[in-house]
Amino acid sequence: MHLATSDRYTLPLPAGHRFPIAKYGLIREQLLWQGIAAEADFYDPGFCPEEDILRVHSADYWHKVRDQQLSAAEVRRLGLPQSPELTRRSLSSAAGTLASAQWALQEGVGLSLAGGTHHAFRDRGEGFCVLNDIAIAAAHLLHHRLARQVLVVDLDVHQGDGTASIFRDEPRVFTFSMHAGANYPLRKEQSDLDVALDLGTTDTEYLRVLADTLPRLLAEVQPDFVFYLAGVDVLATDKLGKLALTPAGCRQRDEYVLGRCYQHQLPVAVSMGGGYSERLADIVDAHCNTFRVAYELWG
Repeated sequence: MHLATSDRYTLPLPAGHRFPIAKYGLIREQLLWQGIAAEADFYDPGFCPEEDILRVHSADYWHKVRDQQLSAAEVRRLGLPQSPELTRRSLSSAAGTLASAQWALQEGVGLSLAGGTHHAFRDRGEGFCVLNDIAIAAAHLLHHRLARQVLVVDLDVHQGDGTASIFRDEPRVFTFSMHAGANYPLRKEQSDLDVALDLGTTDTEYLRVLADTLPRLLAEVQPDFVFYLAGVDVLATDKLGKLALTPAGCRQRDEYVLGRCYQHQLPVAVSMGGGYSERLADIVDAHCNTFRVAYELWG
């Protein structure tokens, strides 16, 4: 198994900032401590090439990110202070998903201990998302004819608005987002399929809707590659989520999605997405469960 990670995923943020940046290093440590992964499984993916970025982001936006020239309003919308460290982090996170897609083609699954930055649009960043890693990787696969039809399964609690916008006119990428309806972003984009859940949705209903939806999508879309955004902000403990899944329900979600990919021999690249529970341990445990499920299936 191969897990993309880097010390660049963690960077200093202002005191009290609500983005749980410490989770990236802690997940790696916990995977090792629990014996899920071995030291040799981890690799640093390096930096995403500019040519891949420019397939999905405008040159004007990318150059502002690269040169730390975002306006004050753009920084507020992003929710993270701009810095050379943030640019390097974003480049490395996108590289992790890109490398995970390449590993998935070889081994069935590729795992990134970051990514899922689905609020990044072609011309702007929002909601802690600078570069849209899944869009970058999907466009790379299509450009190099490594995939014919891509399915994005976005189960973060927030709609994948940036991804939906980027691929609005690209029939070779089907965007599926299942999220809390009355939640960020206030203005939703149109995915190929949006499933907006009621606030407070619990395990039983969530898993029922997923089981009613995913098999039909696999049959209708006929993808030959899947990107899975496994956000753990669906947990009842999440401060920004507004759904009510238990850790067991979140793991069952991962088992269902990854199990379907395994059953159909569909290569799948996994990105982590969001998680904002009060206790950092709840976030780390839920993300580790996603990787544990992958190891149980493909390891």
